[in-house]
Amino acid sequence: MHRVPPQRRPAPPRRRRAVGPLLVLVAVLALVVGGVVWVANNLPGTPGCTVTGGERDVALTLEQAGNAATIAGVGVAEGMPDHAVTVALATALQETGLRNLSGGDRDSAGLFQQRPSQGWGTYDQVTDPVYSARAFYTKLRTEPHWPTLDVADAAQLIQRSADGSLYAQWEPQARSMAAALTGEAGPALRCQDLPDNANPDDVARVATAELGTASLSGPHEAARGWQMANWLVAHAGRFGLQSVTYDGTSWTADAGDWSQSGARDGRLSLQRADPSAE
Repeated sequence: MHRVPPQRRPAPPRRRRAVGPLLVLVAVLALVVGGVVWVANNLPGTPGCTVTGGERDVALTLEQAGNAATIAGVGVAEGMPDHAVTVALATALQETGLRNLSGGDRDSAGLFQQRPSQGWGTYDQVTDPVYSARAFYTKLRTEPHWPTLDVADAAQLIQRSADGSLYAQWEPQARSMAAALTGEAGPALRCQDLPDNANPDDVARVATAELGTASLSGPHEAARGWQMANWLVAHAGRFGLQSVTYDGTSWTADAGDWSQSGARDGRLSLQRADPSAE
């Protein structure tokens, strides 16, 4: 069962240098309108993904969805509970907006803005989403009391930010995303209007790195099956996927959504747009 951490009221954000009115308007629209993280990403014909069924819908770019799926996949493969995935996602949302940044404050880089000078690894390592997610969970595991903490306090144990209260603002979105990407929420991630990919990545290679297995197709218990299914949809553009089916429910690239397609059988399958690439 997905653990719902104690609620807390976010503290007022740090005072920052004044920005122009246009930037303020963009920030307000991006964070507030409709309770969605990045509302502009779901305009008709715009490639993007949406997490549904949680406390609130969360709209993501394809990059953000892929990085979120990687963070969650690594967490499950590492044996971390759902609460840890929520903490990691809230951290990456605050630090980088789920983007794998090439730089940041001082020598910070990557999804979590980890610093090579502080022992997180080399620059190439901290800008590798799989490595950086695993490093985050490894550090979290060393903190004996983190499971009893709410999201913001657990994140602050690892990040040592100037204002750790800022992680709390991303807790609802992170919980919804974690529920989808750990498989708890079923078919809760949809991606639509994917661009054509002439050079799709190798599914087995990436799945081995992120999920700890290349054995995707076939029978799986519900949480694992839906975790894999949503992970595949999040990376569908990267893999050139035409469809993903689990337990008789299918996502297709053409529809960009899930629908009943057969009898419930607990089996996972996928189809590439180019069958010769299977």
